[in-house]
Amino acid sequence: MLPLLITLLLPLLFWSLFWKGLALWHAGQRGQGWWFVIVLVVNTVGILELVYLFAILNLKPSQLFSKKD
Repeated sequence: MLPLLITLLLPLLFWSLFWKGLALWHAGQRGQGWWFVIVLVVNTVGILELVYLFAILNLKPSQLFSKKD
């Protein structure tokens, strides 16, 4: 049971941490304090982070790792 649980949760943890980190980085770079706090506090397994990055900021995948637009 434990190996199955680890097998399922570990990828989910990495997925969530990746998108949360990226969204926090973009919010911090843009000085968007409210978005920074919301993304930091609300745990949505990456869903809110994806909405922020792709719907609010309208970023393209190629822009995800650049400092500014």
